[in-house]
Amino acid sequence: MVADEAIVILGSGMSGGVAAKTFRGEGYDGRLVLVGHEPTPPFGRPPLSKTYLRGEETLAGWLVNPEEWYEDNRVDRVDGTATGIDIHSRQVYLEGAKPVSYGRLLITTGGKNRRLDVPGAELPGIFQLRTVADCDAIKQAVRPGVRALVVGMGFIGSEVAASLTQLGARVSAVLPGVAPLESVLGPEMGEAMAGIHRDAGVELVTGDQVVRFDGANRVENAITRGRRNLECDLAVVAVGIQPSVEIFEGTGLAIDNGLLVDAMCRTNVPGIFAAGDVANHLHPLFGRIRVEHYNNAEKQGAAAARSMLGSDATYGYVHTFWSDQYEHKIEYAGHVRKWDRFMVRGSTKDRKLVGFYLADGVLRAAVGLDRGGDPELDEGGELAAAARLIARRARPDPRDLADEHRDLDLL
Repeated sequence: MVADEAIVILGSGMSGGVAAKTFRGEGYDGRLVLVGHEPTPPFGRPPLSKTYLRGEETLAGWLVNPEEWYEDNRVDRVDGTATGIDIHSRQVYLEGAKPVSYGRLLITTGGKNRRLDVPGAELPGIFQLRTVADCDAIKQAVRPGVRALVVGMGFIGSEVAASLTQLGARVSAVLPGVAPLESVLGPEMGEAMAGIHRDAGVELVTGDQVVRFDGANRVENAITRGRRNLECDLAVVAVGIQPSVEIFEGTGLAIDNGLLVDAMCRTNVPGIFAAGDVANHLHPLFGRIRVEHYNNAEKQGAAAARSMLGSDATYGYVHTFWSDQYEHKIEYAGHVRKWDRFMVRGSTKDRKLVGFYLADGVLRAAVGLDRGGDPELDEGGELAAAARLIARRARPDPRDLADEHRDLDLL
């Protein structure tokens, strides 16, 4: 790359901020541009559904870099909404502003919330959660005794339901499956999480979906396909996200559930890379996957930056994530969507366990509920040991996984 070619990072979320920090930390001294439309500097979003929503924490500790870091390190922050790119002239087009030229481009545009396309969905009092502004609006609407409806019980929905309950709201939740998180963590974990939410007072409306919101000047109730009438003073819709790829359609970039990148975060177009929620990456252990969790956004942003600076290392991170709900903590290592065996250490009944997911005899993932330790930090913990087994494609005897007396590192 010649000296006057700028590296442009398109997207100012977690991945983009970490990438900027990595470029400077790895010694890149050329022009560095960070393009984004959020008013805050890059930060981690986990508190938006938890501690920040509950008013227990500011976002100061979740900033990738302090506000002044960008100026001090000559990172040109461009506030703007991208409308497209030209891979031939190497330009990023911005709404109402001059195009930004790049030598190499890192796309970290993340994802956007899926909309619930039903009558009444635009009524005041119906919220989504993605930005600080979204979270602040929900905080202003919540007070003890308010009737709150959560639509969707994936991780964001489950965390929001817990936080609203802790704030004193009376929470109902509508979900299409049998239990919260069942599609990701399986029926055993789903049953445990359903019990946790019900014990906290959440009404779970399972196997159902909202088909209409009603209200005069503000949402007052939701009607479900199962003909339930759920009264609510506010609703939070949490039905997942989709990768932000619309502006790249027709540009020549390969798109399939995100931007397709190889194991070094490279797209099919020379000089263009992608990381974070928007990147459907080729993983050496798990194949082609797109991951929407904080840990991946952080680590893949750094990996993409190093690739752009000439590293030939593949991105082989054994994915991990966590979720806090009430006083309970879920930790997860690995990645799996289909499995044929689930072995447990501990007890799903007592809701304190480590579970192991096997597919065709290979350990692909492990989950801990109030047990197992942080796989990122606790090297002596069960989840960290499971991550090491996953990394070497281990085929442990399932009975040994369930045996409390067997050392996982010796399997």
